[in-house]
Amino acid sequence: MLVYHSSDQCFFSPDVEHSRDALDFGKGFYVTRLLEQAEKYANRFLRIGNDAYLHIFDYSPDYSMKIKIFESYDEEWLDFVGNCRKGNDVYKQYDIVEGGVANDKVFQTVDLYMSGIYNKEQALQNLAFEKPNHQLCFITQRAIDGCLKFIEHKKYNNG
Repeated sequence: MLVYHSSDQCFFSPDVEHSRDALDFGKGFYVTRLLEQAEKYANRFLRIGNDAYLHIFDYSPDYSMKIKIFESYDEEWLDFVGNCRKGNDVYKQYDIVEGGVANDKVFQTVDLYMSGIYNKEQALQNLAFEKPNHQLCFITQRAIDGCLKFIEHKKYNNG
């Protein structure tokens, strides 16, 4: 299956070391099955004056690895994302985590829940109306090396 990663940097071999902490599924290399989602993310780099690169990989799951899949924005997803965004390392028990993206609208609900303004029931009610986007987070280098094969990259020029 093809997956996509947008960046302002061009590379051929992704690694976990250059990942940011405290994201939805923790520190890792993020891709999506949704080309449109990756292209929208690439446009963020263009809007701030940078070039953007769309990296295309072939993803072949290795089911001997520990893979966690969230099918919806449910209580388990909410707790997991909340913990990861707080910097807790609950994600480190997995090689790969897959599920919905806490995009701007979804993140607002997650943020209100994490700050105590919403209780869990209120947050889950809001999330029930959202259609999940998609992301895969490769947490271990072993997962990246074993499951992703670089296909090509496309450069989007600014201006």
